[in-house]
Amino acid sequence: MGRFVRRLNVPFLGSLFMNHMTIEPSILYFGTPVVLLSTENVDGTFNLAPMSSAWALGNVIVLGLGAEGHTARNLAERPELVINLPAPHLWEAVERLAPLTGRDPVPASKADRSRFEPDKFGAAGLRAQPSDGVRPPRVAECPLQFEAMAVRVGLDVSGSFVIAEAVVSKVHADPRIVVPGTQHVDPAAWSPLVYNFRHYFGLGDQLGHSYRSQTPSGVPETVSAAAGS
Repeated sequence: MGRFVRRLNVPFLGSLFMNHMTIEPSILYFGTPVVLLSTENVDGTFNLAPMSSAWALGNVIVLGLGAEGHTARNLAERPELVINLPAPHLWEAVERLAPLTGRDPVPASKADRSRFEPDKFGAAGLRAQPSDGVRPPRVAECPLQFEAMAVRVGLDVSGSFVIAEAVVSKVHADPRIVVPGTQHVDPAAWSPLVYNFRHYFGLGDQLGHSYRSQTPSGVPETVSAAAGS
């Protein structure tokens, strides 16, 4: 090799040696999808609530809810629900729901920032769409809608939150986000609304795909780059 030294052009190497600092953030929403949960109230009307602690395990969706929230109470008593996934352009409708609660009187923990609203769909400017197998309606504007049943609802280890495990029985999808001729959602056409440290984002450009993906790059293009656009 002699005195020859090859210079590596690897701009990200500096990030391997970055200095970290210890912080104490007030929340840990490091970038999770927003969902709208529709549930049934005791009087047969329906509640609609935004939340951003949801993740999938097979056909089970795990939901993290405030223990004093109306949705947690509804699911403990009436387990049918719809898990609606809004696209990024619906963020303002989601934010209109954020300060509202279906509980009357308003829980003491929310009294300084929330108000009672019986018509959540109307307040958000969203339309209720009948479901096929559960009583709560779907949100018509959401490109993905999961009809489900909460089969396990209980407190988390802190006692401040409720964890609900919901088994999905039926998935509804806007045809514009489905790979034609398949049962697959096209990840190039579907973009969730992401809650990133209390700010709303959509997805950026695709970087790659998992080795397990059944819809790798090169799938047929759909009508729209983002459902609802």
